Amino acid sequence: MTDPKTRFISPDDVETQVFDWGTIKWQSEVRVTGATSSTGGLVILDPGKGHARHDHPGSDEILYFVSGEGDQMIEDEDGNPMERHMKPGDMAYIPKGTFHSTINTTWEPLRILAIYTPGGPEAFLRGLPDCVIVPPGKLPTR
Repeated sequence: MTDPKTRFISPDDVETQVFDWGTIKWQSEVRVTGATSSTGGLVILDPGKGHARHDHPGSDEILYFVSGEGDQMIEDEDGNPMERHMKPGDMAYIPKGTFHSTINTTWEPLRILAIYTPGGPEAFLRGLPDCVIVPPGKLPTR
C-alpha cells in the first residue's frame, strides 16, 4: 500500500479485488489515503456480468459510468424497482440501505467510478469468500 498521506494514486499503487463478475481497484480508502469520510475506485464489470440485487446499509453510493453500457436498477422508497439503461457520462445516486443492481449488457467491459460515503463497503467486499486479492503492481488473472 501507499503512504496513508498520499494524495496522488495510480492503479498500480493499489491491490485489485477480483470476483467472478469483474474487478475493483479502490484508489481512495482509509488503507490507501487515510480517507475516512468516503471511498472511491474503479469497478470493471465483465461482459454480460454484474452485481446482483444488494444494498449498503450504512453508505450512500454514487456510480459514474465511464465507458461501456449497462442496466442499472435502483428501488424507490416503496421497494419498487426503477431501471435505466446507462451510458458513458450517466450517473446514479443510491441512498444508503437502498437495494440496487448493475448489469453489463454489452460485449465490452463496463467501467464505473464508484464512491461510497462514508467508506466501509469496500472492506466488506474484501472479506467475501469469492474475493481474490491481487497485490499492487501485479496483473490479475482468472
